[in-house]
Amino acid sequence: MTDNPVWTRDEIESPCIQICAVHPTERICTGCYRSIDEISRWSRMNPQERALVMDELPARASRLTKRRGGRAAGLKRQS
Repeated sequence: MTDNPVWTRDEIESPCIQICAVHPTERICTGCYRSIDEISRWSRMNPQERALVMDELPARASRLTKRRGGRAAGLKRQS
């Protein structure tokens, strides 16, 4: 990062980790745990709104711990 004050920003950075896939039932990103609405509005949110979302993200992770079965479950159903 540069020391140029034009490029210095005091906002909360995006929690995006570039694993962008929306969970089909929970409707949150499996990478950053934000909703589609939060992702699309992120650049327009003020710092307080971003901070609120960031505070909620850790609790959302548990919503994605239940596995849907994957390939192995599909093979079991076919047997």
